[in-house]
Amino acid sequence: MSRATYNLAIILLSWLLMQVVHEAGHVLAGLCVGDRIERVVLHPLTISRTELSPGRNLLLTTAAGPVFGSLVPLLLWLLGHACRLPSCAWLRFFAGFCLIANGAYLGVAIVEPVGDAELLLLLGTPAWVLFAFGVVTIPAGLMLWHRLSPEFGWGTKARAITGREAASVLAVLLLVVALEMAFSPR
Repeated sequence: MSRATYNLAIILLSWLLMQVVHEAGHVLAGLCVGDRIERVVLHPLTISRTELSPGRNLLLTTAAGPVFGSLVPLLLWLLGHACRLPSCAWLRFFAGFCLIANGAYLGVAIVEPVGDAELLLLLGTPAWVLFAFGVVTIPAGLMLWHRLSPEFGWGTKARAITGREAASVLAVLLLVVALEMAFSPR
């Protein structure tokens, strides 16, 4: 039970935090280039979004979400790995998760452009650029996940997941959900 709770909480927490980092990329780029941020929606029951007023460089502000949302978790994992943090396995999983999610989001634009991918195409980004982003980031994310399963209690050399670990991750997940529900519009 602890392993299932732990892993489910890790996946849901990764999803919510991936959206936070992705939207932070839009916000930071918008602030840097002078685009106006109308509102940011980070609610656990919706897909996140940053609503912008057309500004000086909407293309950069739009592209910054998936790029920042892919690179920052990767840099956090590299830093955690260099510092030998005990949470390094989660940081590695999270970095892989963000690379895959952001890569898929832009990479499938050739078939079904939605959200940022649709706007990037409307702003003149060639579809092959979005596809190439996915071709690079999705395999990179899968490589980060390779041989990581024992850290999450799976496989022949699996480590035991304690009830305390599962409860801790579940508590962080519930805190993030509560904060998003309290402070973000749908």
